[in-house]
Amino acid sequence: MSIIETVTDVENAFLSRRELTCNFAGLGGKLKKLEAVDMITKEFKLDGKVVIPMRLKTHVGKPMVTGTFYVYEDEGLAKKHVNPTIFSRLEKTKAKIAEADAAAKEAEEAAKAEAVEAPAEETPTEAKDEEVKEEKSE
Repeated sequence: MSIIETVTDVENAFLSRRELTCNFAGLGGKLKKLEAVDMITKEFKLDGKVVIPMRLKTHVGKPMVTGTFYVYEDEGLAKKHVNPTIFSRLEKTKAKIAEADAAAKEAEEAAKAEAVEAPAEETPTEAKDEEVKEEKSE
């Protein structure tokens, strides 16, 4: 899909965090913050750590996005250092995604229920066919 190129990878001992800056080639205008976090987590094997997307910058005339991420070991420390507005925005986005997934599951279940009810609807049409045959014979 895209290539992740590491621009900088700095271990900030003073703030107890790792600061990553990466270029995402080929994703200009298409990359969302949570998708970028998933890609970074998989690329750098950061499972169990708190990855916060600080900035995603698209480049004019190029299909490239530059992202800055902070990686913390502890979520409490991250909440002390990072603006609470960023966390609230991430939580809102996660909630919207969860609602969309729930709505998709409900729609899928409704489609399955309609598929089960469809054979029951076929029997009245068979009865109508028999009525039409009786009318023709008269």
